[in-house]
Amino acid sequence: MARRCQLTGKKANNAFSVSHSHRRTKRLQEVNLQWKRVWWPEGRRWVRLRLSTQAIRTLQRRSLQAMAAAAGINLNQL
Repeated sequence: MARRCQLTGKKANNAFSVSHSHRRTKRLQEVNLQWKRVWWPEGRRWVRLRLSTQAIRTLQRRSLQAMAAAAGINLNQL
């Protein structure tokens, strides 16, 4: 499974590590992903998703159904 948020699509970013002498080496800035069980009221069941912490915060404001529809995810298949 790719390290990607299932609702927002966030993934790793290419960046540089910059040393004290200002030498630059390539590195990856990974997304902070968590496995999260989220209650889906319309389906009346729990859904287990791999979410970024930013998506978990957004779920507190928006519903799971709305975010899944925007991401094009069918929650019945999870």
